[in-house]
Amino acid sequence: MGVDPGLTRCGLSVIQSGKGRQVIALDVDVVRTPAEHPLAHRLLTISDAVEHWMDTHRPDVIAVERVFAHQNASTAMGTAQAAGVIALAAARRDIDVHFHTPSEVKAAVTGNGRAGKAQVTEMVTRILTLQQKPTPADAADALALAICHCWRAPMIARMAEAEAMAAEQRRKYQATLKAAKGHAKPVRMSRSGT
Repeated sequence: MGVDPGLTRCGLSVIQSGKGRQVIALDVDVVRTPAEHPLAHRLLTISDAVEHWMDTHRPDVIAVERVFAHQNASTAMGTAQAAGVIALAAARRDIDVHFHTPSEVKAAVTGNGRAGKAQVTEMVTRILTLQQKPTPADAADALALAICHCWRAPMIARMAEAEAMAAEQRRKYQATLKAAKGHAKPVRMSRSGT
C-alpha cells in the first residue's frame, strides 16, 4: 500500500507485485479534508479512511513518503502529522511501514530523482498500463510510492540482512576482546631505562 500523506489531500493506493518488476494496480483514491475544519477532525478523517483501507485490502507493507524538508513549514507539519496517523494505524495492525523520500520515489519510477509531477504521473500510467492517468497528482504519487517500495524491497531486505550480520560480527568480536582481556597477563614496566 502506498500513501502520499497530506492534510488537504492524502493519496492512497494498493498494488500487487509479481515476478521481477511486474506490478498491478488494485485500487487508488484520494482522501480530502477541508482546510477550515479543526486539525483533530481532519486527522480523524484520514485515520478512518486509512484504517478502512488497511482492513479491506490487508496490505503486507505500507510505503509512505518521508517528509524531510519543505518550503512551507505548516504544510510540512501537516504532512508529518498525517504520516504519523498512518504509521500508527499500521503499527496497530503489525504492518511494516517504510518511508521513502520524494527523490527516491522519482528515481525508482522515472530514473530521475528530480523528475516533475507530470513525468511521474506519465511513468506510473505506463508502468501500471492504466487506461488513463491517475488524478489528482496525489493519487499518482501514492501509486509511485507503492511501485518504488516493491522495486526497492529486495535491496532493503538485503541491506537489513547485511546490517544484522555486521551487528552479529561486532558482538562476537567484542566478546572475543573481552575474553582475551580477561586471560591476558599484566605487563610490568621496569623502572630502568629502555
